Formats: sequence, structure tokens, C-alpha cells
Amino acid sequence: MKLILLGAPGAGKGTQAEIVSGKLDIPTISTGNILREAIKNETECGVKAKAFMDAGNLVPDEVVVGIVSERIAKDDCKNGFILDGMPRTVRQAEALDAMGVTIDSVIAIEVEDSAIERRMSGRRVCEKCGASYHMEHKKPEKDGVCDSCGGKLVLRKDDAPDTVRDRLRVYHEQTEPLVEFYSAKGILKTVHGDNGIENTTRLIFEALGV
Repeated sequence: MKLILLGAPGAGKGTQAEIVSGKLDIPTISTGNILREAIKNETECGVKAKAFMDAGNLVPDEVVVGIVSERIAKDDCKNGFILDGMPRTVRQAEALDAMGVTIDSVIAIEVEDSAIERRMSGRRVCEKCGASYHMEHKKPEKDGVCDSCGGKLVLRKDDAPDTVRDRLRVYHEQTEPLVEFYSAKGILKTVHGDNGIENTTRLIFEALGV
């Protein structure tokens, strides 16, 4: 099964991708991770991406799609994969089509902006070991202190309210049009992601028929 998970920042794509990956025994392909891997391994597309990044420019769509194409050609993807964070734009989706990448289903996880703002602004990360916490759902034993290593828990810049609102704006402008794009292809399935992780997982499996 070849899947795409769509959703705003903080909608829970990464968490659900991990769960679905375990259930279906297919790899999750995170754009950020494979970009770093391609640069490290000095693949053809990785070298191109590094040149753009070193110059302080965004990596063009065709290079990003090339890196994804390199990754899904590997043996562990022969039974399927989950794309998380790709495509980000209709142009990237069209580029995937042009490279012959067939997608079976697209799951759009819908969460209200206000719920995402609450969810993300409650996140805290240990600046020492990177462990994640949440001020509502996963509180540390001692306020502001990591249970694992005793490090200081901080609010990442990405999770600050102004940054979250800006990321949501970019999502609505650039990525949300993909909902209509994949709906027109008849492969879009929408699930509500604001009633807890387990409920969202159940809805995703129901939508996929697994």
C-alpha cells in the first residue's frame, strides 16, 4: 500500500505514520530525513540539494521529488510506503505523477487550527536529550525538568504561538489545495484527528480497510 498522509503542522501525521508503518510493515518516508540521508550519502540528488542549501536557497521541487524517487526505489519499499511531509504543493504532487509514482490512498487528518495552536504551544522538549513532553497530555514529574536526564524543558521556536500561526497560514495557502487535487483523483479519505491518538488511528484503519 502506497500512502500519503496530509494534515497541518501538529495534526499528528508523524505519530500516525509511525503507527500505520508498524501495522502494515511498510516504511515511513519523511522528507526531512531522506533529504539529510541523501546529502550524507552524496547521491546525485543529494549533491544537488546540498548546493542549493549551501547557497541559502530552497531545494527545488524536482530535486525533492528526485530524492523521494531514489528512496522509494529501495527494496524495503517494494510492498509500499508512507509519505510524510511530501508532497507539500500541487506542483510536487504533479511531479510525483510525472515520475510514475502511483499512490493508492491519501489520508487527510483534519484538526481545527485552534486545537493545533493549543496542542503545539503545550509541547516542551528537553534541550539536553531531546525527549518530548506536553503540558496537558504528557507532563513531566517535575515542572520544567526532563524525567529522563534532568535537563531543562523548553518551548521550541517552531511551537511558539506566532510561529504556529504562520506555519498554519503557509499550510492553508500551499498544501491544503492538495486535498482537492487528490479528491479529484478519487483516492482521498478524510479523518478527524481531534479526539485523541487512538481514535484517529481507528478512523485511519477504517478508511484504509485494514
